[in-house]
Amino acid sequence: MELFFQQLLNGLTIGGVYSLVALGLTLVYGILHVPNFAHGAFYMAGAYVAFHLMNAWGLNYWLAMLGAALAVAVLAMLAERLVFHPLRNAPPLHDMIAAIGILLFLEAGAQVIWGADFHRMQTPYGGLIEFLGMTMQGQRALIVGAAFALMIALHLFLTRTVTGSTIIAMAQDREGAALVGIDATRVTLLVFAISGALAAVAATLYAPINLVYPAMGNLVITKAFVIIILGGMGSVPGAIIGGLIIGMAESFGGFYFSTDYKDIIAFLLLVIILSLRPQGLFPAKGAH
Repeated sequence: MELFFQQLLNGLTIGGVYSLVALGLTLVYGILHVPNFAHGAFYMAGAYVAFHLMNAWGLNYWLAMLGAALAVAVLAMLAERLVFHPLRNAPPLHDMIAAIGILLFLEAGAQVIWGADFHRMQTPYGGLIEFLGMTMQGQRALIVGAAFALMIALHLFLTRTVTGSTIIAMAQDREGAALVGIDATRVTLLVFAISGALAAVAATLYAPINLVYPAMGNLVITKAFVIIILGGMGSVPGAIIGGLIIGMAESFGGFYFSTDYKDIIAFLLLVIILSLRPQGLFPAKGAH
């Protein structure tokens, strides 16, 4: 039973990170209706900015996380203004190619600035804590707590505020939202900023138990795409539930079967669920 709960905690840890990344990805998809392949690079950039702020500037972990969130939010808004906005009337394929270009550009930039080596991010929560008879790393407990707190905060923001309602309206019907006076440019910039900030926070939370390197966002963004397809393209609840499902499946699958097949489990689940429910678990209303 103790081993079961240990894997449950691992699943919540991984699933929490995946859900945060998938949330940002699904918000952008709701506005653009185009997969943003650059989102993995925003995740990587968040980890590097936090790492740099801690090591070069001497900031503490939380200030570095805040700095990374702000920096990547600005980076995401710049990407929207300079790359995606000029392509707003172009075929969707152009957006996808541009997103891949941003991804490659940011990865190459990180390699030029920080090198291709793997880096270890320090954390003040590296010690072990006892909880219900289990021993867990403090950083893992922090990931679970912070991820769920952010998910709840984002849900409340989207459902209980006027600004959140405009984001949902834009995601459901961009033309209709513009007709009732919603500023499409302002909402799109806000969505990209939230998306970038979520990716940066997820990276800063997960980096201390992983590593920081230029290609670190590639596997995470691949899993995030699986999650938003699994949960329903453009669906916020689907991104959260899908992330937790993939996290649990990887944790328990890796423990009870083999860690060699851990990364395949997500794609196997995707095939099984979509064969039974092609629209995903929680299809978004008005999603294209």
